[in-house]
Amino acid sequence: MPPFMMILLWKALTKMAVDLISIDENYKRIMFESGEAMAKYRKPDEKLDIMAVTKTVEPAAVNHVVELGLGLLGENRVQEYLSKKELYDKRAEIQFIGHLQTNKVKYIIDSVSMIQSVDSFKLAAEINKCAAKTGKIQDILIEVNIAGEESKSGIRADMLEELIFQAAELNNIRVRGLMTIPPAENPEIYLYNMQKLYIDISGKNIDNISMDFLSMGMSGDYTDAIKYGSNIIRIGRGLFGPRTYK
Repeated sequence: MPPFMMILLWKALTKMAVDLISIDENYKRIMFESGEAMAKYRKPDEKLDIMAVTKTVEPAAVNHVVELGLGLLGENRVQEYLSKKELYDKRAEIQFIGHLQTNKVKYIIDSVSMIQSVDSFKLAAEINKCAAKTGKIQDILIEVNIAGEESKSGIRADMLEELIFQAAELNNIRVRGLMTIPPAENPEIYLYNMQKLYIDISGKNIDNISMDFLSMGMSGDYTDAIKYGSNIIRIGRGLFGPRTYK
């Protein structure tokens, strides 16, 4: 191997080692802080799932966190997911959390355990159709735009109940809860409102609807989200470091 190639290889391996050390440190911090929040705000028998959000992250780093114990992965973009999924540790459970176009449902339906970002009956119906073709019942969450932000996906809170009743009529999907992305500024009031909405829907006991999961909380607000009832937190930047877009 030419000397310059050896230098490039050494630099790449050194960078990877540094990145993995940083991920290890972030993992320990997240586990400690989330554990503290659970002990402070939640009942002893309540559980929390920590999702590693993999957008722009190389499979080697993703597999490293699976080895650490974070076996739940969140995918944002269909094309990126398809390019990486065969390289992932087979022990990982993969859920889709990004905006999903109806024409791309067919590409992921056979390999994700849950789709968290359902925000319209049109999308729910397409998931139902694709799930029926593959002979599965697809778990979904309804994404709520809790602050009514025009820049974000999600159904408005005042339209949520109508969508849930519509989705309940579909045979090959199963609504398992709600998901939201609150504003980065002053998120706590929106996390509180989302908890109230989740409790309200849970109390209605709608047929074919199971309010098992409240997915909210990301790198900047996950301890607050735990305070307000989240049982899935989605961590990307806080675990893997700043994203590198190509």
